[in-house]
Amino acid sequence: MLKTYKYRIYPASGQAAIIINVLTLCRYLYNCALEHRIQAYKRAGKTVNKYEQMAELPDIKSEFPKFKDVHSQVLQEVLKKLDKTFQNFFRRIREGDARPGFPRYKAENRYHSFVYPQPNSKMLPLGGTINLPKIGIIPIRLSRPLEGTPKTCTVVHKNGKFYACYSCEAEAQILPPTGNQAGIDMGVSAFVATSYGEIFEAPNTYRKAEKRLKRVQREVSRRKKGSNRRRKAVRKLAKTHEKVANQRRDIAHKTARILVNKYDLIAHEDLQVNNMLKNHHLAKNIQDAGWNLFFNILASKAEEAGRQVVKVPPAYTSQICSDCGQIVKKNLAERTHKCPECGLILDRDVNAARNILKIALAS
Repeated sequence: MLKTYKYRIYPASGQAAIIINVLTLCRYLYNCALEHRIQAYKRAGKTVNKYEQMAELPDIKSEFPKFKDVHSQVLQEVLKKLDKTFQNFFRRIREGDARPGFPRYKAENRYHSFVYPQPNSKMLPLGGTINLPKIGIIPIRLSRPLEGTPKTCTVVHKNGKFYACYSCEAEAQILPPTGNQAGIDMGVSAFVATSYGEIFEAPNTYRKAEKRLKRVQREVSRRKKGSNRRRKAVRKLAKTHEKVANQRRDIAHKTARILVNKYDLIAHEDLQVNNMLKNHHLAKNIQDAGWNLFFNILASKAEEAGRQVVKVPPAYTSQICSDCGQIVKKNLAERTHKCPECGLILDRDVNAARNILKIALAS
């Protein structure tokens, strides 16, 4: 399985300028290759593939010598990235997506990374430094050991910080069975509730930072467009949003790790989160909780540990009594399940989690 290790790197000012220049050239190549494909189809009805465009790279370097400053495989990866974007576009059309999303030109603030395929030993984070081709030796903060066989090295520039991300082929680390199975229910007041009665509180990272975000957003709005003060304010706003996202991701990782370590099988509702966001009363809280992010992280950790994650239909899981099966209707404001048939009194989310586990085991 593939795992990604992300490390902070600290290039010198000259190296940082080189990295930014490489990003600029890669973005320029991406946009030119996109324009080439569009015009070839409009004028001759011809579909250009990545191999044809990659064959033109030597001529591009001869005509534009500045591209010689970029590693040849990095330029090839740019064209592969564009090709993958078109493949995803055509896939969405075949699936009948109403908004398939035609590939767009990349603005400066939408192109943050470039890729070295097949990193050699010098590019690995050994001894506290990495040696990137045509950039040089850069200090790296090795926050955790690199495991597995590195397949790619991605250099990222985001909000004034630089990172090296290694995608590695690693063996799954199977955990010993615990004999326990759990259903989990996602909520707004409580982030996750399990069928065992465990409650993980909602992070509310956005809600806690909302006042600060509004204040920084007002600073951006008051600045003149194109001015240095506006650019500084935009960077400040981006860093604030990044901190909120990092906090949300950290909580999702920690919660998923606890569940994967404790349970062999984890069942959750197959929620259509994008449809749920149309409810404007709950949309902000759902986005703040980051349900889709959590589900993706949970599935990844479960796969690595040899655990099983089961999705079940969400219909009536919070209305049915987990003890006797009686339907007890309740609105969102009612947080306690009270069954008039069997007398069960239970937290609403815990009751739903028990029903989710029953449905998963029955299926």
